[in-house]
Amino acid sequence: MRRNLIETILGAVVLVVAVFFLIFAYSNASLRTVEGNTYVARFNRIDGVNPGGDVKMSGIKVGTIKGVTIDPKTYVAVVDFTVDRAIQLPTDSSAEIASEGLLGGKYLSLVPGADDKKIAPGGEIRFTQGPINLEEMIGQFIFSNQASGKDKGGDSGSDSKGAPGGPTL
Repeated sequence: MRRNLIETILGAVVLVVAVFFLIFAYSNASLRTVEGNTYVARFNRIDGVNPGGDVKMSGIKVGTIKGVTIDPKTYVAVVDFTVDRAIQLPTDSSAEIASEGLLGGKYLSLVPGADDKKIAPGGEIRFTQGPINLEEMIGQFIFSNQASGKDKGGDSGSDSKGAPGGPTL
């Protein structure tokens, strides 16, 4: 009987610690949605950006991506997002899709401009840059090295001893 009581108390302690850990992790994970002014940005591509994703400025979460759609007339991706009301974006601000690391997720990064005029809530950020496609860059690197290797592999006018050009003695 005493053994059952000890096991029950130990199980309750484990559950309390697990709940405390989950609350701590949730409060420190920046999972909260940021309410504020809504803005729009248009991109050619938005690979990996989803509603609920982060909007960051200088590496700090300042907003939340509310929705992503495609413009049926121009076929560009339209990202609706919110930014904390305390942050006023200059009209020459830019938005780019950035990566949290080599294998990390994507987020919307805002780079503030220097203009004195501010974008009105509901306005559009005109300067955008889509994500860098790592697969395409690796492919270009591989194929450019293969193409340059073909140029070096032929007869370059050297003799059998490796001396460039000129008559053999």
